[in-house]
Amino acid sequence: MKKIIYSLSLLSVMFGCKTSQKLSNITPQPVVVKMDLVNVVDDQVKVTVDPGKFTEDQTTFYIPKTVPGTYSIDNYGEFIENLKAYDYLGNELLVAKTDENSWLIDNATQLDKVTYYVNDSFDMEGEKGVFSPSGTNIDKDKNFMLNLHGFVGYFKNLTEQPYELLIKRPEGLTPGTSLMAANSSPDKVSPKTMVDLFKASRYFEITDQPIMYAKPDTAYINIKGMRVLLDVYSPNGVHSAKEIKPEIEKMVTAQKNFLGDIDKTANYAIILYLADPNLLDAKGYGALEHHTSTVVVLPETMPLDKLNQSMTDVVSHEFFHILTPLSVHSNEIHYFDYNDPKMSEHLWMYEGVTEYFANLFQSNQDLIGNDEFYGRISEKIESSKNFNDTIPFTVMSRNILEEPYKNDYYNVYQKGALIGMSLDIKLRELSDGKTGILDLMSKLSQKYGKDTPFKDEELIPTIVSLTYPEIQDFFDTYVTGTTPIPYEEFLEIVGLEFSEQEIETSFFINGRVPYIDGNPENMSLFFRKGIKLNSFFKELGVENGDVIKTVNGASYNIQNAYDLVMASQNWKEGENFTMVVERDGKEISFQGKIFTPKDMKVTLGAKELPADSKAVMLRKAWLKG
Repeated sequence: MKKIIYSLSLLSVMFGCKTSQKLSNITPQPVVVKMDLVNVVDDQVKVTVDPGKFTEDQTTFYIPKTVPGTYSIDNYGEFIENLKAYDYLGNELLVAKTDENSWLIDNATQLDKVTYYVNDSFDMEGEKGVFSPSGTNIDKDKNFMLNLHGFVGYFKNLTEQPYELLIKRPEGLTPGTSLMAANSSPDKVSPKTMVDLFKASRYFEITDQPIMYAKPDTAYINIKGMRVLLDVYSPNGVHSAKEIKPEIEKMVTAQKNFLGDIDKTANYAIILYLADPNLLDAKGYGALEHHTSTVVVLPETMPLDKLNQSMTDVVSHEFFHILTPLSVHSNEIHYFDYNDPKMSEHLWMYEGVTEYFANLFQSNQDLIGNDEFYGRISEKIESSKNFNDTIPFTVMSRNILEEPYKNDYYNVYQKGALIGMSLDIKLRELSDGKTGILDLMSKLSQKYGKDTPFKDEELIPTIVSLTYPEIQDFFDTYVTGTTPIPYEEFLEIVGLEFSEQEIETSFFINGRVPYIDGNPENMSLFFRKGIKLNSFFKELGVENGDVIKTVNGASYNIQNAYDLVMASQNWKEGENFTMVVERDGKEISFQGKIFTPKDMKVTLGAKELPADSKAVMLRKAWLKG
């Protein structure tokens, strides 16, 4: 998600007259992948891929350019070194690298296997722009974060073939994953070494089920037929699965209660990597969803209460992806093209509705009060104003990897969630409170399911057929159309109204809305454009777009942005403050005294209405279902 991150002329002479690859009608064996986590050399893991038999002269081997859920071009091939292809006699075959992620292999009828070495992203400066939860870690005898799209490649036209993954690992490290091991046995050659065998029906299942190897620090949660694994890596032992489990159990229980009979997932894995901010380690904090697991990366220095709140916010979002895209998704996702991706137009559902549920369920299950939920909705409305509100959301989704749309990606969590909210309220209004968007997702899950994708253009007509004719107007106007959503009108249906008041804020965050952002291309931090700054920075003379160079003498960028936010929480009234920024290529210095920043906040609250009014009835149905 979010952070974006990574000689043809000679080739034409070498291969210009060759035919394209064709597969034999029968593939007698799966693609077999071997990974060696024991003999790690120069912080690299060796990978071997055996594709079986080819019948034509050429094939292409790929490492993903992008993966589902990231909506960014990351070029994982840039982490690959020394790729070689061998025939059945052990001789090297001719290989030509055609771009960052592709290798053309000659004489493929004799191809036995390819081998290569993988570098990890966590300990590279800037992580080459890869968002940490989709990145990789190689720390010999301590930790291996195997987001497998960074390790395992695929051959052209073989993504739908079965895969077998053999991982050789030290016996003291155990796998945390939702991918069930078919076998685990001692290595016949190396002492104190185990070999784990995982099987998958196709390449997508390999990339969709990350594995973290570390010394075991796990907890299990069993809730209504679902077994949830919590697997934690805390390098300095600051946190443990045991202390994090209670809040996770509370959250997952609430989610299961909210979903009711919709969810049939039997196993789920929450893989938590706690990074050491003092080292060259993962810096992109957040989570990446998978169908039956999520990878979370957070700083190890985070206090337990804040860690628990962050886990609730980010993991609850990822967990709801078991509805969409797991159970409801288009061809573009089901048959994802890792190196020439075609994006679906329905990010409003995949990410927007998911984000909406991640907040609604907390109110529905009394994890937060209604006022807190209203506040989150209000913040999303204010944050969405930083983006062009007239771009059809479907157009933005289809083109999310391209300029200028990729800069609007954050809006899928803002306006996308608000589309879900508005649709939910409209469905409640039309049904007199009886059904909402959760009921709609249940019907879509029953119609499609994880093995039956839909065509993009079919989804909205299907939704209309399952609901009301008026819903066609909703999509035509606010989702595929250019009209901004009149949130005041939708929220009035459930008896809510807006007001404005002055509040105290943090220095760099107003509630859940940050005043600063980062540029992954040059790792700089800057004050966001299109947003009002708080009173402290206004009085200093800071302007939107100013790039932060130093604060109180310390340098800051994307990698230590969290340190800046945490440091600001300890600033005291009256203390001296200095900051250097860059504006229009020139450095500007600011000096002043610390004082509590304030800002104007638009708040959302309930109107005073009779308890038996239709608006109050619909609000109860909307929030409590």
